[in-house]
Amino acid sequence: MRGSAVRLGLMAAPVAFFALFFAYPVTAIVGRGLQVDGVWRLGRIGEVLTDPAVLDVLWFTTWQALASTALTLLIALPAAYVFARLDFPGKQLLRAVVTVPFVLPTVVVGTAFLALLGRGGLLDEVWGVRLDTSVWAILLAHVFFNYAVVVRTVGGLWSQLDPRQEEAARVLGAGRFAAWRRVTLPALVPAVAAAALMVFLFTFTSFGVVQILGGPAYSTLEVEIYRQTAQLLDLPTAAVLTLVQFAAVGAILAVHAWTVRRRESALKLVDAARTSRPPRGAGQWALLGGVLVTVVLLVLVPLGVLVERSLDGPDGYGLGYYRALQSVGGSGGTFLVPPLEAVWNSLEYALVATSVALVVGGLAAAALTRRAGRLVRGFDALLMLPLGVSAVTVGFGFLITLDRPPLDLRTSWILVPLAQALVGVPFVVRTMLPVLRAVDGRLREAAAVLGASPLRAWREVDLPMVRRALLVAAGFAFAVSLGEFGATVFIARPDNPTLPVAVARLLGRAGDLSYGQAMALSTILMVVCAVSLLVLERVRPDRSVSGEF
Repeated sequence: MRGSAVRLGLMAAPVAFFALFFAYPVTAIVGRGLQVDGVWRLGRIGEVLTDPAVLDVLWFTTWQALASTALTLLIALPAAYVFARLDFPGKQLLRAVVTVPFVLPTVVVGTAFLALLGRGGLLDEVWGVRLDTSVWAILLAHVFFNYAVVVRTVGGLWSQLDPRQEEAARVLGAGRFAAWRRVTLPALVPAVAAAALMVFLFTFTSFGVVQILGGPAYSTLEVEIYRQTAQLLDLPTAAVLTLVQFAAVGAILAVHAWTVRRRESALKLVDAARTSRPPRGAGQWALLGGVLVTVVLLVLVPLGVLVERSLDGPDGYGLGYYRALQSVGGSGGTFLVPPLEAVWNSLEYALVATSVALVVGGLAAAALTRRAGRLVRGFDALLMLPLGVSAVTVGFGFLITLDRPPLDLRTSWILVPLAQALVGVPFVVRTMLPVLRAVDGRLREAAAVLGASPLRAWREVDLPMVRRALLVAAGFAFAVSLGEFGATVFIARPDNPTLPVAVARLLGRAGDLSYGQAMALSTILMVVCAVSLLVLERVRPDRSVSGEF
């Protein structure tokens, strides 16, 4: 009974946070779209769902998300092993670099790949091949964007698995692959499933990438919701599409929760610094080389395009676009403040959003650590819904619900970090939960027998073991907050824009100056993220797990 009370207490704050800042705004905007003069018009649901054009959008949304997820796992899982098990010069810097694409606004990702794959792009100039307005351009951009999700989520757990268990299997006669398949792979299943889920949700709700690279031939549910809301002002259709997206994501989360829980088990976790070693043998060196080549082609080349375009001014290469960011006049009247102030705004918002996400997500992960009934399993799935619900819907919902006392937050700076934290919390939960559930429950029981309270048992037993997972979660939450665009674009004040909002506004203006400034701001965002994540990578636990217990 005491355990149940503690779990419910831990769930209270996350439930209140999601109810107030997610369920309430989304419900309000959907209700407004399906009501006319206070009367529900549910017949609109059937009309939209029988529209062949809508069915085509739903089919494309689903299969491109599945293909993007499979391709991302195929390319990123070898990198997860390399970062988890191999030690090589520049490892921390490279780990920070591969995370940078994840924080870039999707409109910038689409623009970078358009410069690579479109007319006059690198591929067109070298081989005369264009891939824009094709599915391949969308899939490659999705892999670029989500590569770090798999590397950091799976690699975070992989680096803490005791390699001696696999070595013991080999001593008993198992081959290298058989030992990995029977010992390591089952332990990695929860982390792989969590990474696959996050990648699928991001690609299922893809907006900027599809909008720019897909052209008129391809449209996801997110793109269609935006078109119906912002261009056609058809709120009923947008509301129905939001419900469809919500139902699809809910079904996916339910299946995920059921399958992963059947594969969970306690694991022997060790300090990550003890599991990595220099490459040995031709196979490991070849794998490391292959991963480095992949990172160069998939990550560094698109990022290099951003840097090159930010320096290629009308008078030749230089810092003209960067200097223009320091004044309001240099932005062509797009901003009320110098665009460079968006850097400090983004850092301040991201720090606050990361703190909120760690508190809410940490409490939620602690509540979900032990197996429980359907209520807790449903809570587990609900925490992921912000990743699968239209950011357009969330942003509009904030505007129409948080506009009256006691929650009149429309003019408050805290509104932006709250919206960013909504997206950061699922990453905190999904990163920490596999590690928390892998902790041997007998350690908690021993602490309880010795008189420790549940809070002290968590602090003395769980926290030291999951310290690295907590750092990874903080890095993800910070990165997501820096790059969040969908909801922020509706609620960020004109005098306090974030970097993604500033980039989008500059891309929306005609002229080489605005485009160059957008590339310059994107480069600054890339550098800020890389430096922040590199600093985080250098923060290491000061004691090994095995040395404490």
